[in-house]
Amino acid sequence: MLETLSNWDHQWFQAVNSGLSNVVFDWLLPIMRNKYTWIPLYIGIIFFAIKTYKSKGIYLVLFLAITVGIADYGSASIIKPFYKRDRPCNEVGFKEKVVSRVPCGSGKSFPSTHASDHFSIAVFLSMLFHRRFKYFTAIALFWAALICFSQVYVGVHFPLDVTAGAIFGSLIGFLMAKLFVKSTSFKA
Repeated sequence: MLETLSNWDHQWFQAVNSGLSNVVFDWLLPIMRNKYTWIPLYIGIIFFAIKTYKSKGIYLVLFLAITVGIADYGSASIIKPFYKRDRPCNEVGFKEKVVSRVPCGSGKSFPSTHASDHFSIAVFLSMLFHRRFKYFTAIALFWAALICFSQVYVGVHFPLDVTAGAIFGSLIGFLMAKLFVKSTSFKA
């Protein structure tokens, strides 16, 4: 069963990493997964929250930061050391098949912390704003999924890494949004 799952994961990785190779993705997707790309968005979220919701906006920003912190720490410092899965670009006997579009990095692969962090943001904010902004959830989840897809395309994560990270981050985002609403009586 695990061998079948691993084979599937490697096949899907290759389908994305090399099978979908094109000049547009080669240019765009490394940018999409770069942490600095999204700084203006994060600043915009902070500005919007505080300007619109005043003191509750400050709590929203703090809860969101704690949410990302929990997702990040849980993924990078608790789960990754437990599983110790190599990145595709570092996996012995497989790395030769990887099209590396960014530096590989020395950390482990499962789960993807990029996926955990961005899905925690997307789900947390979606839980708060899905009624106020009609398409917010679809846009937020697409954004997080695009970052996950980018991680596979550039060669640093397997599909199961980003899937597990997305599930973990979504769970953290969901629970923290529930806690935030309960503790602040927040209404968007």
